[in-house]
Amino acid sequence: MNASSGKYPKLAVGFHTGAFNSAYFSFPKTVEWARTHGVHSIECGFLDGVSWNHGLGYFPHLAAWEDPVAVRDMLDRNGVALSQIDAAFPISGRQGGIIGVPYVINTIRWAALAGCPMVDTTDGLYRPEGMSDQEAMDGMRRSYEIILENAARYGIIINIETHGYFTANPDRMEEMLDFNDSGLLQMTFDTGNVYIAGQDPVAYLKRFIGRVSHLHVKDVAPVLAEKSRGKQSGIGMSHSAIGEGVNAGNIRECLTILKEFGFGGAVSLECDAGGGPVLERSLKWFGGLLDELIYASDLTLAVTEDA
Repeated sequence: MNASSGKYPKLAVGFHTGAFNSAYFSFPKTVEWARTHGVHSIECGFLDGVSWNHGLGYFPHLAAWEDPVAVRDMLDRNGVALSQIDAAFPISGRQGGIIGVPYVINTIRWAALAGCPMVDTTDGLYRPEGMSDQEAMDGMRRSYEIILENAARYGIIINIETHGYFTANPDRMEEMLDFNDSGLLQMTFDTGNVYIAGQDPVAYLKRFIGRVSHLHVKDVAPVLAEKSRGKQSGIGMSHSAIGEGVNAGNIRECLTILKEFGFGGAVSLECDAGGGPVLERSLKWFGGLLDELIYASDLTLAVTEDA
């Protein structure tokens, strides 16, 4: 988009490479797709180990064994940047401290070398088995203390995504964000996850607008909303193109709020791309919304005519 927004900052608009999970893209193929479609920012997941699916080129994310500097250089050549690396192992669960914490720490180190400013984390989808809510909260506090000590050394922002049992509750989210006062613990606000959890995305965003540093934009298909709203806390990847579901009005209001606040962070569109066309429709709708709001972004869309 070439719109000028005067006092308002320019959004870095991209997509989560999970959009191409079902198409079995490799990470380099998602970078190529971004470059050819005028997208300059992407978010991806992180694999702390070896997977046959990833090794064969069928998994559109990054792994710890890959050279982060080589990846950074490849991204630079394509005019694409990493906005965030997704390390969303459920910190609230029984294995959060022993598996989740080392996983996030390894992601922090990798992200710093790759030139990526943020790492995404979250709680689990469900109430932790065998623990009270308070026991789980206390465990998360200890885990985030260790995570933030490492994040501070590398200057990496740690985001808590609205994606689980605790983060679906605004009061619990506020308690989690107050685990650390360094300014490095912030929020990834997900429009679709908050909606499917039964919350009002607009009210939720208004409450936390000053803590949001990254945005996930998801719409919700009517059938999913009817079946699951208020019964689950997150959506893996929406099958609705953004702008074509029941959450489109909330997304429009959220963008208006973000513009008035002066938000200039990163935005990842999240949908199952269907190999590309569904994400193209999402980008076209979202770019049109930004133009309507006179909200500048770094999009230089090159969407196909049949998108």
